[in-house]
Amino acid sequence: MTKVTEYIRRAEGKTLFSIEIIPPLKGQNVNELLNSIEPLMEFNPPFVDVTYHREELIDRVGTDGTIERIPIRKRPGTVGICARIMERFKVDAVPHVICGGFTKDETEDVLIDLHYLGIDNVLVLRGDAERSAGVFRPKPGGHSYASELVTQVDNMNKGILLNAETQVWPTDFCIGVAGYPEKHFDAASFDTDYAALKRKVELGANYIVTQMFFDNRKYFSFVERCRAEGITVPIIPGLKPISTKKQLTVLADIFHLEFPQELVKEVEQCATDKEVRQVGIEWGIQQCRELLAYGVPVLHFYTMGKSDNVSQIARAVF
Repeated sequence: MTKVTEYIRRAEGKTLFSIEIIPPLKGQNVNELLNSIEPLMEFNPPFVDVTYHREELIDRVGTDGTIERIPIRKRPGTVGICARIMERFKVDAVPHVICGGFTKDETEDVLIDLHYLGIDNVLVLRGDAERSAGVFRPKPGGHSYASELVTQVDNMNKGILLNAETQVWPTDFCIGVAGYPEKHFDAASFDTDYAALKRKVELGANYIVTQMFFDNRKYFSFVERCRAEGITVPIIPGLKPISTKKQLTVLADIFHLEFPQELVKEVEQCATDKEVRQVGIEWGIQQCRELLAYGVPVLHFYTMGKSDNVSQIARAVF
């Protein structure tokens, strides 16, 4: 297996193509997911990211009227999907590893499983808060911040496990972390956000993938500030073509981002979501061409389980 940073180094300045996929809902067939992304393989992605979703708590009413909170995972199977992707497409899989919903011991077990499967890349994230909580709270015995999780992965690379009596086989993970061109919503300021990102790199992160953005100027400013702060690792732009009018509000709310007014006007003038999808494709092509001219290491697409619009963008720019 090859590390993300090694793929970038070998490309010698040529921009690569990669995607992120979401595991199917529990009970669905993984082959539907694999078939949906197969058309994107023509663009030779060296790696595919696979998201992980923490458990959700639901209220279950007992026969005696008492209410019990039950944790359920709606999208299980990240590790298994990574194995299937590597087997079917002969590309590297990059599983997300999150703080939310895991103890440190459970995290170690997952990382050992990934190492056993020959997976050498992970994207380390804090993860979302429970929907009912609103504020992120770690599982008892878990990590509160992505920086703590980076430290655990880096320690495993050094052969340091939680239990000193455990026999040690050092891992060799390439560690990715998230960056936020429009500031992480929990950060008090841009200054504190950049300080937190720099800390993750100092603790062992090897590359950065940004949150989606629709204004390239925000990415350019983000990269310039990172370099000024002494952050030298590759910074991969994360992209998502808009496809429905509703996403103007949904994406802005969930990901705390701002749409350029020019894009907003074009979307609002559309009579149907089919027209919006075409606007999103054209905007994505424009974005990508500008990013290619800037010399980004990778164009990384958040596919959300759809591939046709990403295919059209990639075909126009690669």
